[in-house]
Amino acid sequence: MQYDFKSSFSVDLNRFIEQKKSLGRSYRTFDRYLVRFDSMCAAQYPDASELTQEIVMQWAVKNASECNNTLRNRMSSIREFARFLVRDGKSAYIIPSGLVRKSPRYMPHIFTKKEISEIWAAFDALEPVPNSQSRHLVLAAVVRLLYCCGLRPIEVRRLKISDVDLSAGSLFIRESKGHKDRIVMMSHDLADYIRRYDTKICKIFPYREYFFPGTTGGFSADGWFNRNWGIVRSNLKFNAICGNLPRLYDLRHTFATHRLYEWMHEGKDLNAMLPYLSAYMGHAQLSDTYYYIHHIPDQFKKMTGIDFSRYEELLPEVEYDE
Repeated sequence: MQYDFKSSFSVDLNRFIEQKKSLGRSYRTFDRYLVRFDSMCAAQYPDASELTQEIVMQWAVKNASECNNTLRNRMSSIREFARFLVRDGKSAYIIPSGLVRKSPRYMPHIFTKKEISEIWAAFDALEPVPNSQSRHLVLAAVVRLLYCCGLRPIEVRRLKISDVDLSAGSLFIRESKGHKDRIVMMSHDLADYIRRYDTKICKIFPYREYFFPGTTGGFSADGWFNRNWGIVRSNLKFNAICGNLPRLYDLRHTFATHRLYEWMHEGKDLNAMLPYLSAYMGHAQLSDTYYYIHHIPDQFKKMTGIDFSRYEELLPEVEYDE
Protein backbone atom coordinates (compact mmCIF):
# COMPACT_ATOMS: atom_id res chain seq x y z
CA MET A 1 0.00 0.00 0.00
CA GLN A 2 1.35 3.42 -0.99
CA TYR A 3 0.59 6.34 1.33
CA ASP A 4 0.05 9.81 -0.02
CA PHE A 5 2.88 11.40 1.94
CA LYS A 6 3.50 15.10 1.34
CA SER A 7 6.92 15.82 2.86
CA SER A 8 10.36 15.58 1.30
CA PHE A 9 10.68 12.16 2.97
CA SER A 10 7.67 10.74 1.13
CA VAL A 11 9.55 8.32 -1.12
CA ASP A 12 11.71 6.99 1.71
CA LEU A 13 8.74 6.62 4.05
CA ASN A 14 6.90 4.45 1.53
CA ARG A 15 10.04 2.41 0.88
CA PHE A 16 10.49 1.93 4.63
CA ILE A 17 6.91 0.69 5.07
CA GLU A 18 7.18 -1.66 2.10
CA GLN A 19 10.41 -3.13 3.44
CA LYS A 20 8.90 -3.81 6.85
CA LYS A 21 5.86 -5.45 5.33
CA SER A 22 7.99 -7.54 2.99
CA LEU A 23 9.57 -9.02 6.12
CA GLY A 24 6.12 -10.14 7.27
CA ARG A 25 5.70 -7.48 9.92
CA SER A 26 2.43 -5.76 10.69
CA TYR A 27 3.22 -2.06 10.93
CA ARG A 28 -0.28 -0.60 11.31
CA THR A 29 0.43 1.45 14.45
CA PHE A 30 3.75 2.75 13.15
CA ASP A 31 2.05 3.64 9.87
CA ARG A 32 -0.21 6.05 11.74
CA TYR A 33 2.78 7.63 13.46
CA LEU A 34 4.61 7.96 10.16
CA VAL A 35 1.62 9.72 8.58
CA ARG A 36 1.64 12.22 11.43
CA PHE A 37 5.41 12.63 11.19
CA ASP A 38 5.11 13.30 7.46
CA SER A 39 2.48 15.97 8.13
CA MET A 40 4.75 17.66 10.67
CA CYS A 41 7.68 17.66 8.25
CA ALA A 42 5.58 18.96 5.37
CA ALA A 43 4.33 21.84 7.51
CA GLN A 44 7.49 22.75 9.44
CA TYR A 45 10.39 21.44 7.36
CA PRO A 46 9.18 21.46 3.73
CA ASP A 47 12.68 21.82 2.29
CA ALA A 48 14.47 19.29 4.52
CA SER A 49 17.00 17.18 2.67
CA GLU A 50 17.97 14.92 5.57
CA LEU A 51 16.57 13.70 8.85
CA THR A 52 18.34 16.04 11.26
CA GLN A 53 18.48 16.10 15.05
CA GLU A 54 16.31 19.23 15.04
CA ILE A 55 13.53 17.46 13.12
CA VAL A 56 13.67 14.34 15.25
CA MET A 57 13.71 16.24 18.55
CA GLN A 58 10.75 18.34 17.41
CA TRP A 59 8.89 15.09 16.79
CA ALA A 60 9.93 13.92 20.28
CA VAL A 61 8.17 16.79 22.08
CA LYS A 62 5.64 15.21 24.42
CA ASN A 63 1.98 16.11 23.93
CA ALA A 64 0.05 17.10 27.04
CA SER A 65 -2.43 14.26 26.61
CA GLU A 66 -0.01 11.37 25.99
CA CYS A 67 1.71 9.05 28.44
CA ASN A 68 5.37 8.09 28.34
CA ASN A 69 4.67 4.78 26.60
CA THR A 70 2.86 6.49 23.73
CA LEU A 71 5.72 8.94 23.36
CA ARG A 72 8.22 6.06 23.36
CA ASN A 73 6.25 4.33 20.61
CA ARG A 74 6.15 7.52 18.52
CA MET A 75 9.89 7.97 18.92
CA SER A 76 10.54 4.31 18.15
CA SER A 77 8.82 4.61 14.77
CA ILE A 78 11.17 7.43 13.72
CA ARG A 79 14.20 5.71 15.25
CA GLU A 80 13.52 2.72 13.01
CA PHE A 81 13.02 5.02 10.02
CA ALA A 82 16.35 6.73 10.75
CA ARG A 83 18.11 3.36 10.93
CA PHE A 84 16.57 2.45 7.59
CA LEU A 85 17.97 5.66 6.06
CA VAL A 86 21.43 5.04 7.51
CA ARG A 87 21.46 1.49 6.12
CA ASP A 88 20.56 3.03 2.79
CA GLY A 89 23.68 5.21 2.96
CA LYS A 90 21.89 8.42 3.90
CA SER A 91 22.53 10.79 6.78
CA ALA A 92 19.97 10.60 9.61
CA TYR A 93 19.89 11.31 13.32
CA ILE A 94 19.04 8.22 15.39
CA ILE A 95 17.32 9.25 18.59
CA PRO A 96 18.69 7.48 21.73
CA SER A 97 16.48 4.63 22.90
CA GLY A 98 16.68 5.48 26.62
CA LEU A 99 15.57 9.09 26.34
CA VAL A 100 12.15 8.49 27.92
CA ARG A 101 11.31 6.11 30.75
CA LYS A 102 8.43 3.70 30.41
CA SER A 103 5.30 4.55 32.35
CA PRO A 104 4.74 2.54 35.54
CA ARG A 105 3.03 -0.71 34.72
CA TYR A 106 -0.71 -0.73 35.05
CA MET A 107 -2.07 -2.76 37.94
CA PRO A 108 -4.88 -4.82 36.41
CA HIS A 109 -8.13 -5.72 38.10
CA ILE A 110 -8.57 -9.47 38.49
CA PHE A 111 -12.26 -10.21 38.14
CA THR A 112 -13.87 -12.76 40.40
CA LYS A 113 -15.92 -15.58 38.91
CA LYS A 114 -19.04 -13.77 40.11
CA GLU A 115 -17.98 -10.59 38.29
CA ILE A 116 -17.27 -12.57 35.12
CA SER A 117 -20.80 -14.00 35.26
CA GLU A 118 -22.20 -10.49 35.75
CA ILE A 119 -20.23 -9.22 32.74
CA TRP A 120 -21.52 -12.02 30.51
CA ALA A 121 -25.10 -11.47 31.67
CA ALA A 122 -24.83 -7.73 31.03
CA PHE A 123 -23.60 -8.24 27.48
CA ASP A 124 -26.20 -10.95 26.87
CA ALA A 125 -28.86 -8.42 27.87
CA LEU A 126 -27.79 -5.86 25.27
CA GLU A 127 -30.33 -5.15 22.55
CA PRO A 128 -29.61 -4.41 18.89
CA VAL A 129 -29.67 -0.71 18.05
CA PRO A 130 -30.61 0.98 14.75
CA ASN A 131 -26.99 1.59 13.70
CA SER A 132 -25.72 -1.79 14.95
CA GLN A 133 -28.03 -4.75 14.48
CA SER A 134 -25.25 -7.16 15.48
CA ARG A 135 -23.98 -5.40 18.60
CA HIS A 136 -25.54 -7.80 21.12
CA LEU A 137 -24.20 -10.85 19.29
CA VAL A 138 -20.67 -9.65 18.64
CA LEU A 139 -19.93 -8.16 22.05
CA ALA A 140 -21.34 -11.10 24.02
CA ALA A 141 -19.15 -13.52 22.02
CA VAL A 142 -16.06 -11.34 22.22
CA VAL A 143 -16.03 -11.00 26.01
CA ARG A 144 -16.26 -14.77 26.30
CA LEU A 145 -13.24 -15.25 24.05
CA LEU A 146 -11.24 -12.62 25.93
CA TYR A 147 -11.74 -14.41 29.22
CA CYS A 148 -11.91 -18.07 28.16
CA CYS A 149 -8.88 -17.91 25.84
CA GLY A 150 -6.92 -15.03 27.35
CA LEU A 151 -6.73 -13.25 24.01
CA ARG A 152 -5.69 -9.66 23.47
CA PRO A 153 -8.61 -7.49 22.30
CA ILE A 154 -6.82 -6.66 19.03
CA GLU A 155 -6.37 -10.39 18.35
CA VAL A 156 -10.12 -10.94 18.56
CA ARG A 157 -10.92 -7.92 16.41
CA ARG A 158 -8.52 -9.08 13.66
CA LEU A 159 -9.94 -12.59 13.39
CA LYS A 160 -11.19 -13.32 9.89
CA ILE A 161 -13.59 -16.03 8.77
CA SER A 162 -10.64 -18.06 7.51
CA ASP A 163 -8.94 -17.88 10.91
CA VAL A 164 -11.72 -19.68 12.77
CA ASP A 165 -12.05 -23.44 12.37
CA LEU A 166 -15.49 -24.19 13.76
CA SER A 167 -15.11 -27.92 13.23
CA ALA A 168 -11.86 -28.20 15.17
CA GLY A 169 -12.74 -25.44 17.63
CA SER A 170 -9.51 -23.56 16.95
CA LEU A 171 -8.46 -19.97 16.29
CA PHE A 172 -5.52 -18.94 14.14
CA ILE A 173 -3.98 -15.80 15.64
CA ARG A 174 -2.00 -13.97 12.96
CA GLU A 175 0.97 -11.66 13.51
CA SER A 176 0.24 -10.79 17.08
CA LYS A 177 2.66 -9.13 19.48
CA GLY A 178 6.21 -10.01 18.43
CA HIS A 179 4.92 -10.75 14.89
CA LYS A 180 4.26 -14.39 15.74
CA ASP A 181 1.40 -16.64 14.67
CA ARG A 182 -0.17 -19.23 16.95
CA ILE A 183 -3.14 -21.57 17.18
CA VAL A 184 -5.48 -21.29 20.16
CA MET A 185 -7.86 -24.12 21.00
CA MET A 186 -11.27 -23.37 22.50
CA SER A 187 -12.98 -25.49 25.13
CA HIS A 188 -15.89 -27.60 23.89
CA ASP A 189 -18.57 -25.43 25.48
CA LEU A 190 -16.98 -22.23 24.18
CA ALA A 191 -16.65 -23.72 20.68
CA ASP A 192 -20.35 -24.66 20.78
CA TYR A 193 -21.23 -21.10 21.79
CA ILE A 194 -19.12 -19.65 18.94
CA ARG A 195 -20.80 -21.97 16.43
CA ARG A 196 -24.22 -20.73 17.55
CA TYR A 197 -22.96 -17.14 17.31
CA ASP A 198 -21.74 -17.78 13.77
CA THR A 199 -25.14 -19.12 12.71
CA LYS A 200 -26.83 -15.96 14.01
CA ILE A 201 -24.33 -13.42 12.70
CA CYS A 202 -24.39 -14.99 9.23
CA LYS A 203 -28.04 -13.98 8.92
CA ILE A 204 -27.04 -10.33 9.40
CA PHE A 205 -23.70 -10.32 7.52
CA PRO A 206 -23.70 -13.39 5.23
CA TYR A 207 -20.62 -12.25 3.31
CA ARG A 208 -18.55 -10.75 6.12
CA GLU A 209 -14.75 -10.91 6.07
CA TYR A 210 -14.16 -10.51 9.80
CA PHE A 211 -15.52 -13.05 12.24
CA PHE A 212 -16.55 -10.30 14.69
CA PRO A 213 -17.67 -7.48 12.40
CA GLY A 214 -18.22 -3.86 13.31
CA THR A 215 -21.44 -1.93 12.85
CA THR A 216 -21.30 -2.06 9.04
CA GLY A 217 -19.85 -5.55 8.69
CA GLY A 218 -16.19 -4.54 8.33
CA PHE A 219 -13.30 -4.35 10.75
CA SER A 220 -14.53 -3.43 14.23
CA ALA A 221 -13.02 -0.30 15.75
CA ASP A 222 -11.34 -0.37 19.14
CA GLY A 223 -13.36 2.67 20.23
CA TRP A 224 -16.64 0.85 19.57
CA PHE A 225 -15.66 -1.99 21.92
CA ASN A 226 -14.42 0.38 24.59
CA ARG A 227 -17.52 2.58 24.48
CA ASN A 228 -19.80 -0.39 25.01
CA TRP A 229 -17.50 -1.80 27.68
CA GLY A 230 -17.64 1.57 29.45
CA ILE A 231 -21.45 1.42 29.50
CA VAL A 232 -21.51 -2.10 30.92
CA ARG A 233 -18.75 -1.31 33.43
CA SER A 234 -20.68 1.71 34.69
CA ASN A 235 -23.98 -0.18 34.90
CA LEU A 236 -22.31 -2.93 36.93
CA LYS A 237 -20.76 -0.34 39.29
CA PHE A 238 -17.26 -1.55 38.41
CA ASN A 239 -15.96 2.01 38.10
CA ALA A 240 -15.23 2.14 41.82
CA ILE A 241 -13.85 -1.35 42.50
CA CYS A 242 -10.18 -0.49 42.13
CA GLY A 243 -7.82 2.46 41.73
CA ASN A 244 -7.77 2.08 37.95
CA LEU A 245 -10.84 1.61 35.80
CA PRO A 246 -11.10 -2.08 34.82
CA ARG A 247 -10.33 -2.58 31.13
CA LEU A 248 -11.32 -5.22 28.61
CA TYR A 249 -7.64 -6.19 28.61
CA ASP A 250 -8.01 -7.14 32.27
CA LEU A 251 -9.99 -10.18 31.13
CA ARG A 252 -6.69 -11.49 29.74
CA HIS A 253 -4.99 -10.95 33.11
CA THR A 254 -7.92 -12.65 34.80
CA PHE A 255 -7.65 -15.64 32.47
CA ALA A 256 -3.99 -16.15 33.46
CA THR A 257 -4.70 -15.70 37.15
CA HIS A 258 -7.68 -18.07 37.22
CA ARG A 259 -5.77 -20.67 35.20
CA LEU A 260 -2.94 -20.64 37.76
CA TYR A 261 -5.51 -20.86 40.53
CA GLU A 262 -7.11 -23.95 38.93
CA TRP A 263 -3.72 -25.62 38.47
CA MET A 264 -2.85 -24.98 42.11
CA HIS A 265 -6.10 -26.60 43.26
CA GLU A 266 -5.42 -29.53 40.96
CA GLY A 267 -1.99 -29.95 42.54
CA LYS A 268 -0.16 -29.23 39.29
CA ASP A 269 3.52 -28.22 39.31
CA LEU A 270 3.49 -24.54 38.32
CA ASN A 271 7.13 -24.74 37.22
CA ALA A 272 6.08 -27.32 34.64
CA MET A 273 2.82 -25.63 33.65
CA LEU A 274 3.96 -22.03 33.15
CA PRO A 275 5.60 -22.73 29.76
CA TYR A 276 2.24 -24.03 28.49
CA LEU A 277 0.49 -20.88 29.69
CA SER A 278 3.19 -18.74 28.10
CA ALA A 279 2.83 -20.47 24.72
CA TYR A 280 -0.99 -20.38 24.82
CA MET A 281 -0.98 -16.64 25.52
CA GLY A 282 1.48 -15.95 22.71
CA HIS A 283 4.44 -14.77 24.79
CA ALA A 284 7.83 -14.70 23.12
CA GLN A 285 9.57 -15.77 26.33
CA LEU A 286 8.60 -17.12 29.73
CA SER A 287 9.56 -13.90 31.48
CA ASP A 288 6.70 -12.15 29.65
CA THR A 289 4.26 -14.41 31.48
CA TYR A 290 5.59 -13.27 34.87
CA TYR A 291 4.09 -9.85 34.17
CA TYR A 292 0.60 -11.37 34.32
CA ILE A 293 1.18 -13.01 37.70
CA HIS A 294 3.33 -10.35 39.34
CA HIS A 295 1.54 -8.84 42.36
CA ILE A 296 -0.95 -11.72 42.25
CA PRO A 297 -0.14 -13.42 45.61
CA ASP A 298 -2.12 -10.94 47.72
CA GLN A 299 -5.08 -11.23 45.37
CA PHE A 300 -4.91 -15.01 45.51
CA LYS A 301 -4.98 -14.88 49.30
CA LYS A 302 -8.07 -12.69 49.22
CA MET A 303 -9.77 -14.92 46.66
CA THR A 304 -8.80 -18.33 48.01
CA GLY A 305 -7.03 -18.22 51.35
CA ILE A 306 -4.26 -20.35 49.82
CA ASP A 307 -0.69 -19.81 51.04
CA PHE A 308 1.04 -18.60 47.90
CA SER A 309 4.44 -18.09 49.53
CA ARG A 310 5.74 -21.46 48.30
CA TYR A 311 5.44 -20.18 44.73
CA GLU A 312 7.26 -16.89 45.27
CA GLU A 313 10.36 -18.13 43.45
CA LEU A 314 8.25 -18.05 40.28
CA LEU A 315 7.49 -14.35 40.76
CA PRO A 316 10.73 -12.37 40.44
CA GLU A 317 10.65 -8.65 41.05
CA VAL A 318 9.58 -6.85 37.89
CA GLU A 319 11.37 -3.55 37.52
CA TYR A 320 10.27 -0.75 35.24
CA ASP A 321 12.29 -0.90 32.07
CA GLU A 322 14.64 1.94 31.41
